[in-house]
Amino acid sequence: MIDSHDELLRRIQADLLDGYDEELEMELEDRPFGAASTEIDSAALAQQKQERQSYFQHLFRLQAELVKLQDWVAASGHKVVIIFEGRDSAGKGGVIKRITQRLNPRVCRVVALPAPSDRERSQWYFQRYAAHLPAAGEMVLFDRSWYNRAGVERVMGFCSDEQYEEFFRSVPEFEKMLVRSGIQLIKYWFSISDEEQHLRFLGRIHDPLKQWKLSPMDLESRRRWELYTKAKELMLERTHIPESPWWVVPADDKKKARLNCIAHLLGQIPYHEIERPGITLPERVRHEGYRRHQVPGEIYVPQVY
Repeated sequence: MIDSHDELLRRIQADLLDGYDEELEMELEDRPFGAASTEIDSAALAQQKQERQSYFQHLFRLQAELVKLQDWVAASGHKVVIIFEGRDSAGKGGVIKRITQRLNPRVCRVVALPAPSDRERSQWYFQRYAAHLPAAGEMVLFDRSWYNRAGVERVMGFCSDEQYEEFFRSVPEFEKMLVRSGIQLIKYWFSISDEEQHLRFLGRIHDPLKQWKLSPMDLESRRRWELYTKAKELMLERTHIPESPWWVVPADDKKKARLNCIAHLLGQIPYHEIERPGITLPERVRHEGYRRHQVPGEIYVPQVY
């Protein structure tokens, strides 16, 4: 456990800074990062900057490989489904954002389904997920998936014991069927400790930009930590099959979890670099009589910055 109030505040502050790094990742130039507190000494600032630079270097290299993977998937007609599961605040959304950050959304898309409607609840359980499976040359990333039944639905009492058991009978056959159809299915579980989830929830409470991420369901899941643990253990035990095994990502360190997950993902798919034809920018056609019309000044966005 965290020993002191000062240490708790320091950890929350570090977590908030990590969130703000998301906006910095799109910038390649080497520039100094400001400290959130003047109490941080220069040595700590230097180490923090060095760690960020190292992280970004690895991330950009991996993202360049993801672009090559995307090109190969599109050219080869490969079909990929990647499932991201884990507790609330485990970092699923963060790694999905880094994977898709520089990819073509027509090739790599994210599926994050809301709670099922009354009509969907009356359908075959897998039906609403099957509608989002990839065609040839597509990658689909599920931010939570059909494993909701083994997790939140079980813990919160949203499904019956019979529905729960039927899920475990059906899901191995469903996934084997997907694999036989030519879909490569990769499943990740992001694992965080009790203490780390507590810290991240506190960070969301104290960050107005992240408070929207905390729903009443998230807060209740925190109270039911042990029930979620039992549900997760049973899920891994009963759905870890050779055709679609689970891969567990230690995620207490968010940055390392992102890099490790992306590196592992790249190793699961037999891609290679696709030769692209050279690109030449054509000359713009110019016509002697062309005149550009003046745009009315009142419709311009005010130049506040």
